Amino acid sequence: MTSRRSFLKLSAAAGLLGAKDLRARDAAGMPPLNGAGAREFWTRIAARLSAPLLSALAGRRLREVMPVESHPNSRDRREFTYLEGLGRLLAGIAPWLELGVGTSDEARERVRLAELARQGIDAATDPDSPDLMNFSRGRQPLVDAAFLAQAILRAPRELWEKLEPRVRQNLVAAMLATRPIPAGENNWKLFATMVEVFLQRVGEVRDHNRLFEGITRHRDWYVGDGMYGDGPEFRWDYYNSFVIQPMLLESLDVVAGEAEEWQALRGKVVERLTRWAAVQERLIAPDGSYPAVGRSLAYRAGAFQGLALAALRHALPAELLPGQARVALTRVIWRTLAAAENWDGNGWLQIGLSGHQPRLGETYISTGSLYLCSVALLPLGLPPSDPFWSEPPARTTWEKAWSGGDLPADKALRAPPPTATKDH
Repeated sequence: MTSRRSFLKLSAAAGLLGAKDLRARDAAGMPPLNGAGAREFWTRIAARLSAPLLSALAGRRLREVMPVESHPNSRDRREFTYLEGLGRLLAGIAPWLELGVGTSDEARERVRLAELARQGIDAATDPDSPDLMNFSRGRQPLVDAAFLAQAILRAPRELWEKLEPRVRQNLVAAMLATRPIPAGENNWKLFATMVEVFLQRVGEVRDHNRLFEGITRHRDWYVGDGMYGDGPEFRWDYYNSFVIQPMLLESLDVVAGEAEEWQALRGKVVERLTRWAAVQERLIAPDGSYPAVGRSLAYRAGAFQGLALAALRHALPAELLPGQARVALTRVIWRTLAAAENWDGNGWLQIGLSGHQPRLGETYISTGSLYLCSVALLPLGLPPSDPFWSEPPARTTWEKAWSGGDLPADKALRAPPPTATKDH
């Protein structure tokens, strides 16, 4: 950031980037790809995503002001959309919030949003709040309680330790209320796992079976070359990024020390994330587009949480430079979030992939769902001095391959040899 005046001009009155400014960006082309310019663009997107939702929720006016767009054939999603928006937004910006205080304009904005997030968690879980969210009715609350749990695990100081004891108690009660919700035989197993991991981390007694079922199922659903099935079968979509790889790894971060089996599995899961990140970077074209394959495309740039998480954890493959990953992610964030048509006149996301495309949303998609796009911003949790931000821009694999440049052949992740079994 060059100055507080320029930051406020770009971010508008409350950290909200105006549609007019975004249209100017579209006309001018992509944002800068150098570290400082890209980071400024990312923080502006983070502020734009956060300001309407967190400001309204902190003021206990979210139900009053948040629009609820959904598929024409879907049932009323208002019972679920608010928790969707909160959990998914915080899951993406949590590492950035966790950077804490500083003297820059970015840091001041981050501190402001972290305070709003804490007030929002209070409003979402306070039984007397008009914005009390649904953690128990229907099946959907399990999903978004898990994203909220994931957010708190990613920012334990800002989103847990700084909460008042009363708010912590309400939050735990809300998470416990999800336990009767069954988890289907697919990625939903990890939602139950994530909630239990959170409860264990904050000192509650875990449901052992509910926690480990998601881990063991996905251990068995691994299909090879860094990819897991969504259930017993493989599906060509981006759920390895939306849910599976991040939640599996972050759950193992907490429990891996309990047994050699889990420690060994965690090592494999990290290796698979690294391979998935390599594949994801190759999917992004120079204009930020990527294959529109599978369901939930309205989660936009969230499809690249795998690459973003690998960058955040310094788990990129050796051949993928941090500056190269930054270029790829900046382009995909720009392509899916910079156009004015992605947002309504009050700064709320609208259903679509690149623009407003209402028919692209499945019947389970509503306004709150869309904020899963924020998980593409995970590397904001790295300080500006990190190589992800400090390295110069580098050509992506797509650019190298299609410009006639020489580059090594891609290689699949080799499967380990089968383990010999002993007769008993």
